[in-house]
Amino acid sequence: MGENFLLSNDVAVDLYHQYAKDLPIIDYHCHISPQEIYENKKFKNITEAWLYGDHYKWRVMRANGIEEEFITGQASDYDKFMAWARTVPMTIGNPLYNWTHLELQRFFGIYDILNEKTAPMIWEKVNALLAEDELSVRGLITKSKVNVIVTTDDPTDTLEYHQKIKQDKDFEPQVLPGFRPDKGLEINREGFLQWVQLLSDVSNVSITSYDEFLQALESRIEFFHELGGKVSDHAIDVMMFAPATQEEVDDIFKKALSGEKVTEEEEKKYKSSTLIFLGKKYASLGWAMQFHINALRNNNSRMYGQLGPDTGYDSMNDDLVSKPLVQLLDTLEQENALPKTILYSLNPKDNQVLASIIGSFQGGGIRGKMQFGTAWWFNDNKDGMLDQMKALANVGLFSQFIGMLTDSRSFLSYTRHEYFRRLICQMVGEWVENGEVPNDPDLLGEIIQGVSYYNAKEYFQFEEALVADLNK
Repeated sequence: MGENFLLSNDVAVDLYHQYAKDLPIIDYHCHISPQEIYENKKFKNITEAWLYGDHYKWRVMRANGIEEEFITGQASDYDKFMAWARTVPMTIGNPLYNWTHLELQRFFGIYDILNEKTAPMIWEKVNALLAEDELSVRGLITKSKVNVIVTTDDPTDTLEYHQKIKQDKDFEPQVLPGFRPDKGLEINREGFLQWVQLLSDVSNVSITSYDEFLQALESRIEFFHELGGKVSDHAIDVMMFAPATQEEVDDIFKKALSGEKVTEEEEKKYKSSTLIFLGKKYASLGWAMQFHINALRNNNSRMYGQLGPDTGYDSMNDDLVSKPLVQLLDTLEQENALPKTILYSLNPKDNQVLASIIGSFQGGGIRGKMQFGTAWWFNDNKDGMLDQMKALANVGLFSQFIGMLTDSRSFLSYTRHEYFRRLICQMVGEWVENGEVPNDPDLLGEIIQGVSYYNAKEYFQFEEALVADLNK
């Protein structure tokens, strides 16, 4: 993993080092804590920074025979770190092997391979560095040249820490809220009524009808917008669509308010109507709408009972996507109310489907208005990233792709942008080597810089505090 890691030809090397390497980062979707950014948290040790909440690592530790006590249990942080160190050599072939060592190199200057023998030394060295201001949460963000961070936030969130960060003139990167109204869409899920009451409380709207529910959602979107929010996100594990009148949906909503379960068809109508309403609102404000599709969550019911969600027991789903997705997008398009939209699927079988669907709804004079989102979750590895980009290139415009995001709970995961940038340079370099595209550094450099940074900058139109922007 030297300076030309993943770069196997001269063109790729030149593209990476001359055009991609030093660009800043726009991380337009992640799960990090705005409170920890505001408080400029210092991690007490590498386990807290690396293993707390990281279900990518938890899954492979379980596969390596590590007992749960050393993963999410009561073992000491040192013992958990040692368990991870024992696992790392076994992750060869998994991107975690490369990400682990990139993070050790870029943030801590450690070029040793992590294993059980080197772990005690690495533990001591990293923990000493984490005590310094340079590697506090804000230090890690600044060191990574991050200009914009979009977190994932519930509509009922007060956004207290986003407001405080915005008022802090000593911190240049923007930390913006991302609107994630999943709890308001899951009408049959436990906790729906409690969530509606929370929405009522924060919006000061008495919710006794579907129309009042939409008014409350709209007020929260406007609140997010006032704080610089320009991105929504929806976890749509099963894509569905069913048209309905406002009166039908009002009856369905009131049925749920009374404590009854709605039917599958009623749920489709409720979700479809709500997404159409939200899409129109997003479009009116110039927002981008994200759909994360085809995840199968909480597969292990026994462990879900013990640990709850987001603990490493999810997988790809294989539901059909194309027809209901097109119906939803077309309903918005018919009213010229389709917002900028980014589509992701957790199942790579959908790559060609999504790449072709976005081409049906491009337009409005917006470059790359419809985006096939970057390889997500189980796909954000070397093969997954390349497959996603090649699918996009084959039927659309790779040159207008808005590129990478972290989708992470870790402040150390910004090296994934480096990993991604190396891969796009290698892919384009191979095209040149194969005689498929000209060796035109100006053209190729512009495309590489666009996919790495500038396309996202133009697409989202954030009012960035540019930490390290470069002249094109």
